[in-house]
Amino acid sequence: MFSSKQMSSVYRQIDIETGVSGASAHQLITLLFNGALDSIAQAKGAMQARNIEAKCAAVSKTVRIVDEGLKAGLDMRAGGELAQHLNDLYGYIVMRLTQANLRNDINALDECARLLTPIRDAWVTIAPADATVVRAAMEVHA
Repeated sequence: MFSSKQMSSVYRQIDIETGVSGASAHQLITLLFNGALDSIAQAKGAMQARNIEAKCAAVSKTVRIVDEGLKAGLDMRAGGELAQHLNDLYGYIVMRLTQANLRNDINALDECARLLTPIRDAWVTIAPADATVVRAAMEVHA
C-alpha cells in the first residue's frame, strides 16, 4: 500500500509530465525558470535546516536546470549579443550555485534567485498569444 506522501509524489510527477507534454516552447522555458527558482528555495530551506543531503540535491537540480536547460537552450547564432549575455549570466549563476553549495552560503543562493527572477518575469511578459504546442517524448527527473 502507498503512503499519502508517496501518492502525493506520484500525482505531482503526473502533473509535471502532463504540463510538459502539452506545453509550448515558451511555456517550457517558463517551467525551467520556475523549477530553478523553486529548487533554489528548497536549497535555502535545506541549508537553514542543516540538511546537507537535501541541500546538495536541490543545488544540483538547479545547476542542471540552468546549465542543461536554460543555457543549452540558447540559440547563440540567432540570439546575437543578448544570447551571449544570457550565456555568460547563466555561467555565472552556475558558478555561484556551486560556491553556495560548497560554502553553505545563503547569500549566494539569494543572489542567484535575484538574477533569475527578472529574466523569468520578462520572459513571462513576452508570452506569445498563440503558442505552438510542443509534443515530444520527454523525461522529467524530479
